[in-house]
Amino acid sequence: MAHTTSTNPKAASSRPIITLEEHFLSRAASAQPNENNAAFKAIPGLFEQFTELGPKRLEDMESGQVTMQVISHGPGDLSPAQCRECNDQLAEAVRAHPDRFAGFAELPMDEPDEAAKELRRTCSGENDVAKFVGALIDSHTEKGLYYDGPEFDVLWDEAVRLDVPIYIHPTWPSDQLFDAYKSPNLPEHVSKSILAFGFGWHSDVAVHVLRLYATGVFDRFPKLKIIIGHMGEMIPYMLQRIERVSSRWGNKRSFREVWDNNLWLTTSGNWALDPLACILRNTKHDRIMYSVDYPFAKSGDGLKWLEELEQSGMVSEEELEGIRWKNAATLLKLSVV
Repeated sequence: MAHTTSTNPKAASSRPIITLEEHFLSRAASAQPNENNAAFKAIPGLFEQFTELGPKRLEDMESGQVTMQVISHGPGDLSPAQCRECNDQLAEAVRAHPDRFAGFAELPMDEPDEAAKELRRTCSGENDVAKFVGALIDSHTEKGLYYDGPEFDVLWDEAVRLDVPIYIHPTWPSDQLFDAYKSPNLPEHVSKSILAFGFGWHSDVAVHVLRLYATGVFDRFPKLKIIIGHMGEMIPYMLQRIERVSSRWGNKRSFREVWDNNLWLTTSGNWALDPLACILRNTKHDRIMYSVDYPFAKSGDGLKWLEELEQSGMVSEEELEGIRWKNAATLLKLSVV
């Protein structure tokens, strides 16, 4: 599907901005009575934004001068049938707003063969689905399954064949993780916060990437493209140590080679310049992409951060435009100008 510049005067008059860690909750998922949905509903206004793919979302985009939002599903396992329903719902929104929305597919990661089929259905352009630009998957299933086993090669192979990236996104701690790390001295909601968005789910993505590397996924699929969010999910700050330690693991390619060629990162909701200062020192600048993390973060706050970055002098004008939109446009083959 072709994507063009928005005809909205405010967006058209601004320099482009692409965001790509922006979520929605499908009809299939929002109808499920579970603890997570109850938590979302407890935050004023969040559930209404989360489940909406129209005016509320566009209004928030305008507040942050976002030209195009690449939308993905929120955390939680869905069956193959639910994934198809979810992706068809998102495809409708992309068709309705082709100059403002693009899509990452939701995949049934409990079933690798089905996940590969759904990636092909949504990203090949061969079916009656708006052509998505990749997929966003949770960092593990609710049962605690990670994707470093050979059964997932079918998915990585399909992603390489289609030449689309897979975004590995944090999710709630599994029961095993929660039981291992919760503190008897803290209320359960505090332990869950520490193990989730407060810290734990970022380190969980980092560990997952190291598992993929150590098990040879990037050796078998040297053209695989992986995106991680939240300023690199802690990897940039440990990169040199990871390089030294992983050199003893027997992989064909060094972790540095994989970091430079197979991995991209987004800023997603981390409104600080300190972590970016580290990233700019040890990561290729064309690998850094701006994101908001809507609806959990607001586009207006992201715009303030972009303005702070521009005023800081940390990046050149060319590098800033790369972060704002050019790097994402190149990776995802999006046209916004």
